[in-house]
Amino acid sequence: MKNVLVTGFEPFGGEHINPSWELARALNGEAIGGARVVAVQLPCVFGEALRRLNEALARVKPVAVLAIGQAGGRCDLSLERVAINVDDARIPDNAGAQPVDEPVIASGPAAFFSTLPIKAIVAALREAGYPASVSQTAGTFVCNHLFYGLQHRLDGQHVRSGFMHIPYLPEQAARHAGAPSLPLSTLIDATRLVLQVALTAQEIRAVGGQLD
Repeated sequence: MKNVLVTGFEPFGGEHINPSWELARALNGEAIGGARVVAVQLPCVFGEALRRLNEALARVKPVAVLAIGQAGGRCDLSLERVAINVDDARIPDNAGAQPVDEPVIASGPAAFFSTLPIKAIVAALREAGYPASVSQTAGTFVCNHLFYGLQHRLDGQHVRSGFMHIPYLPEQAARHAGAPSLPLSTLIDATRLVLQVALTAQEIRAVGGQLD
């Protein structure tokens, strides 16, 4: 059976859990869209996250990759459109590094786009009753670092790949007044659909932009 790689991060920023890893590992071993899910946890560390990702890509040889990250404050499943070649960390990573205005890859282009059918995915999620949107920024922390490195590594290889941000889990939001959250069970069901569409559907032409 073909493999699809799903990555999540270890906790960071004072959190004790990271919903991206809780989600990824819950799906590990499932068969979705004719492929087996292989989940890999990545460190929230500049550079090391890419090294571990490259090891996983070489080992798993996936037909598609969905990288997932926590975005506290967001209220939906956010399919990222673009990764930019900038590391600009507002807080230190888990190894204490805090790069400012540094490239992810010195010789790389300014940006890469997701090769997932992100608008088809968002449409399918919304039709099924899940909150979802196309996001125009993956930030400049380790999530964007990983997303850019992933797209750089797979450029021209005809492997669908991209990044999705998800909200806090309820137990995290309970410690952040007013922060939105989604239950893990909802995230699991929604991400099964994300993977199904990512593996089988073609992109659609639909409005997904923002005014600001």
